[in-house]
Amino acid sequence: MSGNEDNAGAANRAKNVTAAASAEPVKTPAKSASRRTGKSSEGSPETAPTKAARKPAAKASARAGAKAQTVSAGSSKANAAPAKNAAAAKPAARAAAKSAASAKSATSARARVTARADTRTTGRRKPVAADKAAPATEAPKPVPAEAAAAPLPAQQPAPSPHEANADRADLATGSTAAFLEAAFGVNSHLPEKLMANIDRIESLTQRLAVAMAQRKQKAPGVEGPGPDLFTTATNAWLKQLAEQPGRIIEQQVSYWGETLRHFADAQSAMVRGTLTSPPDEGPSDRRFANPLWEHHPFFNFVKRQYQINASAMEKASRELDIESLTDRRRVDWFTRQIIDMMAPTNFLATNPDALEKALETEGESLVQGLENLVRDVEQHGGEMIVSLADRDAFRVGENIGTTKGTVVARTRLYELIQYAPTTESVHKTPLVIFPPWINKFYIMDLKPQNSLIKWIVDQGFTLFVVAWKNPDDSYGDTGMDDYVNAYLEVMDRMQDLTGEDQLNAVGYCIAGTTLSLTLSLLKQRGDDRVKSATFFTTLTDFSDQGEFTAYLQDDFVSGIEEEISHTGILSSKLMTRTFSFLRANDLVWGPAIRSYMLGEAPPAFDLLFWNGDGTNLPGRMASEYLRNLCQQNAFVGEGFTLFGKQLNIRDLDLPICAIACETDHIAPARDSWRGVSMMASRDKTFILSESGHIAGIINPPSKKKYGHYTSDAGFEKGYEAWRNAAVRHDGSWWGRWGQWLAGYSGPTVPARDPGEGMGPAPGIYVHERP
Repeated sequence: MSGNEDNAGAANRAKNVTAAASAEPVKTPAKSASRRTGKSSEGSPETAPTKAARKPAAKASARAGAKAQTVSAGSSKANAAPAKNAAAAKPAARAAAKSAASAKSATSARARVTARADTRTTGRRKPVAADKAAPATEAPKPVPAEAAAAPLPAQQPAPSPHEANADRADLATGSTAAFLEAAFGVNSHLPEKLMANIDRIESLTQRLAVAMAQRKQKAPGVEGPGPDLFTTATNAWLKQLAEQPGRIIEQQVSYWGETLRHFADAQSAMVRGTLTSPPDEGPSDRRFANPLWEHHPFFNFVKRQYQINASAMEKASRELDIESLTDRRRVDWFTRQIIDMMAPTNFLATNPDALEKALETEGESLVQGLENLVRDVEQHGGEMIVSLADRDAFRVGENIGTTKGTVVARTRLYELIQYAPTTESVHKTPLVIFPPWINKFYIMDLKPQNSLIKWIVDQGFTLFVVAWKNPDDSYGDTGMDDYVNAYLEVMDRMQDLTGEDQLNAVGYCIAGTTLSLTLSLLKQRGDDRVKSATFFTTLTDFSDQGEFTAYLQDDFVSGIEEEISHTGILSSKLMTRTFSFLRANDLVWGPAIRSYMLGEAPPAFDLLFWNGDGTNLPGRMASEYLRNLCQQNAFVGEGFTLFGKQLNIRDLDLPICAIACETDHIAPARDSWRGVSMMASRDKTFILSESGHIAGIINPPSKKKYGHYTSDAGFEKGYEAWRNAAVRHDGSWWGRWGQWLAGYSGPTVPARDPGEGMGPAPGIYVHERP
């Protein structure tokens, strides 16, 4: 049955109920009680009606029974008045009385079917005879006084079209529970808690519709790949079809054969009552951890078929003849996205965890999941971005970001924080950290036990940290030159406050890239104020775009430029979505399942809280970074033009220490190493930390969770040679870097007190949200 037919049937049933509801209630005695006692439902003995009196009464009861059956759809059993003395009745009358007395009899069933069919076709109910065997022309019999005095149920006229429309409107605007009762007759049998949840779903659905309507239209280029990618994939497939048709046929036959074999094996296993699916190959998949995926025939079948489908898609994509490495990576990446999206765990009907919990909670988990979804859409302006952490669990400056310090400078673009010393003496040369302005700086100060900021202060360094402004649309014309100029302003302010001629600098991620530009500019100006530089997970050579290949092509970058031409900024929501899909199962589908299908509250996890506290990027700066640095790779090529200078990576000749992370998917260790190898510094140290982009850096010595690698192979023979010669060390790299930094920080001097300044750390900019 089509969806339209389903909707029409539901509307007709609702119409029948509305029409019948206006009739007077029909009182019918219970059949079981009548048979046992010979008494009516009121408890009084039945009189023995004559043959002539019983027949009209039976017909009237049949009509009432048909009407009642139309309303309840079989849930209540309407019975005509039974005969007390069956021997005194004629066969025809006796048959009519018995038919009217039983709601389950064939005559009553025919009455219900006839009434419903008539209602669907004409909008009216026709009276249904209790017994078709009775002659239609039989003369009416005399009616006893008792029967004549008894009131008969009134025959109600069919509702007018206006009334029917009004009734349907009442149902449409009423509660979902009321509609289900009217349309399907199921309400009275559902648990009270479940019905309450159904009503909650209705109100949440309305809120969701309102929230999604707030979503602003975005440039098509940021919503998906451009037509060039589809053309490339299509042409590659057509080429293969023309040149190697046998391979295409072989792929299809192989897929069909494996699918049919899987079906036959599953069917045979079900007959035997056992499962014989082959064990999964490769690493375990956390998505299928529930034992039902292995032991339940249905879920086992679904999982195995999904794996067959995924393998077939990967093979078909892999065997396409695509010459361009960029196009090859993009096709593979989007194929993987489709495979992950279609996982059975992402759908309620094929997720055993979600189904089990829904049954256990009588639908409460699904309602709570819908509430979580509505909350996320409302918080993100109509965008469906799943919350990774409890937004109310943390307060920056209260239970995270609590290291004591003072805001010593504030401009339109940044605040500069000087942290209070915890030692009586400090190293003479101060240290500044430039964090990325794509996120908030307190990633380095989440809790005292894992705070890199606190650890640095405890080692006796005078530490400054920049807190960047979260830009709005008024910052649309802010570019890379403004950020480089901010770096120079910060250095000037540090020198004024400490009285020192030199300083050490740290750049994290994109801020490390910008630090390298600043150092090149200083070199060309003959300014040696920076004594040493440290880079955390920093890219300076973008010749290999890695996992960002899908996003760094003209279609996507042009879409971003079109977007920022309207908004002035590259929004944090768009960047959050982009980075999340680099690890879709961990950052999109997995959290969505837990939040929306299992109804779980987001965890109170400080790292994920920070991850969701993103910032916007100024429009011009974003365009310059994507076009000139990422796409053109100008900094290692002809030079990045800034302040009339051609800045180049080979200008950097000061002592360098770079920390990369082994499983970093944003700034891969190989690419980070390649950029450092191009720098002209004689003193270059490269440390490889275990774990990823964040956990590899925020790795305090107290945890002893991740180790790190060093190597004496140098930078002449390539990354593989360096990696093969590397030695693993237990624990954090912080101590090793601290010793290296101390060698460029001079002797100790009395600790420097930042005073009251412009207010306490973490300042005011860190609290701003998009």
